[in-house]
Amino acid sequence: MSAVVNKVVLAYSGGLDTSVIVKWLQQTYDCEVVTFTADIGQGEEVEPARAKAEALGVQEIYIEDLREDYVRNYVYPMFRANTLYEGEYLLGTSIARPLIARRLVEIANETGADAISHGATGKGNDQVRFELGAYALKPGVQVIAPWREWDLNSREKLMTYCEQHNIPVDMKRGKKSPYSMDANLLHISYEGGNLEDPWWEPEEDMWRWSVSPEAAPDKPTYVELGYKGGDIVSIDGAAKTPAEVLTELNKLGGDNGIGRLDLVENRYVGMKSRGCYETPGGTIMLKAHRAIESLTLDREVAHLKDELMPRYAALIYNGYWWSPERQMLQTAIDESQQVVNGTVRLKLYKGNVTVVGRKSDDSLFDESIATFEDDAGAYDQKDAEGFIKLNALRMRIAANKGRKF
Repeated sequence: MSAVVNKVVLAYSGGLDTSVIVKWLQQTYDCEVVTFTADIGQGEEVEPARAKAEALGVQEIYIEDLREDYVRNYVYPMFRANTLYEGEYLLGTSIARPLIARRLVEIANETGADAISHGATGKGNDQVRFELGAYALKPGVQVIAPWREWDLNSREKLMTYCEQHNIPVDMKRGKKSPYSMDANLLHISYEGGNLEDPWWEPEEDMWRWSVSPEAAPDKPTYVELGYKGGDIVSIDGAAKTPAEVLTELNKLGGDNGIGRLDLVENRYVGMKSRGCYETPGGTIMLKAHRAIESLTLDREVAHLKDELMPRYAALIYNGYWWSPERQMLQTAIDESQQVVNGTVRLKLYKGNVTVVGRKSDDSLFDESIATFEDDAGAYDQKDAEGFIKLNALRMRIAANKGRKF
């Protein structure tokens, strides 16, 4: 322990770990605990966390529906950049953390708390994401990370602690997943258990949100997505809010076996980690967004965005959402999206997302120039000769000097 803590705001799920953390904070720091529980589309009821917190003596309890805030202000901006970490990961866990960090700090300010706390372990990325965000938004805040302080480093020790301190633990009926899972409206992740062997193929019953491509319908599903300013605003002509869009696309994608990923990734803390992810709606969104950009963005703008994207993705993965460099990149990305308007038609079939049509009033596609038929003078093919020779000039000079490549 360092400075005296009078009140701490805890990111609280109501599960075993964070319930233990409430009591541990009360005892270890002799402080008042404020709990914050966010509904960001994890698919589980969050209201029961209220009764659990009350049973632990918590007086100030925050339970908030942040689904629209999450998709509108975090997921959508990220997808404007066509963001992928290490070429595959759609950052479903990473992008939720800056929102939670922001609300932890805001609630700390509202309640006069001088510290925040979280249940992330000392081996993962989330501790970095929560804390970098908190320090960026409230530089003087104290952060308490119990997993870096206590010795309750196993489920057995946590259960013993619960028995000693009369902490109620839900004994859920039915088969318990052997994997550590994290879910929100963008994705669900699976880690640990058999997945710690990179050669192990996940069991079919591990997946929660999608059918297997083999079991998907034999008839394709067609869907039209309407774009305005780079964001999806309608599905099949019906206006939708951001959270409604992602909810519906998750259902469509999951029903068609779309969005499964098995990945070995490089964590920011230095180790490799194997995880599996289901991101059905996000997989559809990425494909569709690139399609509408292909029609509306200038070539060099599109290529520059692609060059910047890996850096942008790493910033989000590593916890730098609130950094000045991410905000600078976001400004440039958002500026490019003013012309990204129109409609994309997709075919969803057995794990695949295929673009089958796109149209836009802001399209840069000029059929009179692109046609292989008579272009009526719109493009003089003779001009290509000088273009080619000028671009070959440096290579011709090098070849004449005997340079070998």
